[in-house]
Amino acid sequence: MNKKNGPTLGHNKKSFLKNPVTHIDITDFDSRKIIESMSKMSFTSRDTANASKIFNEMIEDKECTIFLTLAGSTSAAGCMQVYSDLVKYNMVDAVVATGASIIDMDFFEALGFKHYQGSQFQDDAELRDNYIDRIYDTYIDEEELQACDKIICDIANKLKPKSYTSREFIWELGKFLSKNSKKKGSLIETAYNNNVPIFCPAFTDSSAGFGLVMHQEQNPKSHITIDSIREFRELTEIKIKSKQSGLFMIGGGVPKNFIQDTVVCAELLGKKIDMHKYAVQITVADTRDGACSSSTLKEASSWGKVDLAKEQMVFAEATSVVPLIASDAYHKNNWKKRDRREFAKIFN
Repeated sequence: MNKKNGPTLGHNKKSFLKNPVTHIDITDFDSRKIIESMSKMSFTSRDTANASKIFNEMIEDKECTIFLTLAGSTSAAGCMQVYSDLVKYNMVDAVVATGASIIDMDFFEALGFKHYQGSQFQDDAELRDNYIDRIYDTYIDEEELQACDKIICDIANKLKPKSYTSREFIWELGKFLSKNSKKKGSLIETAYNNNVPIFCPAFTDSSAGFGLVMHQEQNPKSHITIDSIREFRELTEIKIKSKQSGLFMIGGGVPKNFIQDTVVCAELLGKKIDMHKYAVQITVADTRDGACSSSTLKEASSWGKVDLAKEQMVFAEATSVVPLIASDAYHKNNWKKRDRREFAKIFN
């Protein structure tokens, strides 16, 4: 070891990939007392407790459609089962996510591959020599990721050549996993089993993109394409069919803006709908640069997207607070009183 207790050089690949990330199980612990205690505190603790309160109100509101949005790498970092359980236990009706969250992380692990605990201080040149990719302090085997790309290509090769929305293609992945998954309980397979649609508006920015490029290269005259415009129409259709709606947003990025824009899109189509009634966003983005990912929910209200009555920004690293909010909601059991929306049946 060096003087700063940094990593030693000369590791082989196996020595790097020895401690798999274990995904936290919200059913295994009860955070209700923690959240209740945090409500009597200040700063981020009280914000977290208020976010939990708003999320529970979404679940209790029988007219509310709940959208989960995912950006960033929290799935790889240990929250993957949290999101799957939110779908399994009827606390989410539709998912909008980055392609990486759905493919490089969730689909990847469903194939039997893993993410591994590592170090943010590791020599990245040495990781590259061992064909290991790093997400902060988490490692991924690049060879396994390329195997994931190829499976995406193989699935696409068997589909009818036409345009698909990412939702349609992910539905096909769910169908594939229902028969071939090595790890059960993935978000994709759970959503497929419960008719919960998943949308990835920037789908090609992921292993799916690499796999579909390979597919088109192998089938230059007869291949599938991804229609992101029709996807926007589909997601807007869900918003139109919902009397009320709530957002549980992890991070920002394209998913955050995509779901908020459905309100504006519906208005442009001549539909009279309400703004999103409830909204929670968990982020570490700085509001001062004016970028969309860091824009507050109050700012979104100026665009006519989010109502201000029930909104909460939580400025925290999501893996530290999402399990608490989700466990609190799970153990309150209000999800047992909800009817499943099964919005995927609209399109299938």
